[in-house]
Amino acid sequence: MSIDVQENLSAQTSETQRPPAPRAPRRDRPYRTKGAGGFGKPTLAGLILRYVLLVAVLVLAIGPFVWQLSTSLKGPMDDIYSFPPSLIPSDGTLKNYTTVASTIPILNYAWHSLIVAVTLAIGNVILGTMAGYALGCLRFRGKKIAMGILLATLLLPGEVTIMSQFLTIKSLGLADSLGGVIVPGLVGAINVLLLTAACRAIPQELLEAAVLDGANTWQVLRHIVWPSVRGMASVVAIFAFIGGWDDFLWPLVVLSDPAKYTLTVGMEYLNSNFGSDPRVVAAGTMIALVPIIVFFAFFQKFFFQGVEDGAVKG
Repeated sequence: MSIDVQENLSAQTSETQRPPAPRAPRRDRPYRTKGAGGFGKPTLAGLILRYVLLVAVLVLAIGPFVWQLSTSLKGPMDDIYSFPPSLIPSDGTLKNYTTVASTIPILNYAWHSLIVAVTLAIGNVILGTMAGYALGCLRFRGKKIAMGILLATLLLPGEVTIMSQFLTIKSLGLADSLGGVIVPGLVGAINVLLLTAACRAIPQELLEAAVLDGANTWQVLRHIVWPSVRGMASVVAIFAFIGGWDDFLWPLVVLSDPAKYTLTVGMEYLNSNFGSDPRVVAAGTMIALVPIIVFFAFFQKFFFQGVEDGAVKG
């Protein structure tokens, strides 16, 4: 037994005294070293430059949002004009948000904005898909003229046509109503062009085969066109929703009754009453921004899928 114990002890001693095995060289570096392969990876200097640019873009993108959020939480003792700005309030309070809620009917205004934004998103998806299918897949006389007119509308700023739009809405009896806010934006030229580009990616042979099998126009739209363009349609829906929610000039022109205001117009009404207190205005801005953040967070998967796809695969 003593001999076995001595042999075990000597074996353990030799293992502890054995030098550690050399580490295998790292092959998962995010950058390539000098003289190494892997030209798909940047050099160390290029990788550092990329991260510096990403941080700069991040600061420019979320900096105003963080500043506005900080301002909305600051109390009367906080200096909001100090430089560099202090992002952490020393006299933090939620009183600014309660002041907004007690000053304007914010829930009613938010409901009006939600009606406008959702209706515009649905209208642009449905009408844009049908128009994109006609311009991208069908053959008819005057197609190039229609496309030219559509492109020409993109060259005109909205302020140029706002008077003619208002006169049209007034003649239809939709002035001072949410319907008058909705109708001019039910289909946008840029959204039609996006869906036209998505429809053009559909193989013409697939459409012709469906027609030969006896499918009518609505069946083609439902079973072939829509599955192919729904990624791009989600992009259109998000853009239309955000545009309808954030629109300020057109609702201000159409609506004259404060009880029918949308949220953005109501925020301007708040600004006129509390122009000397940017804290309350910042709180109202944050309240108006929350639904957009929630909407985009819910649909961001479809948004990025639409940007990447937007066409038939395989």
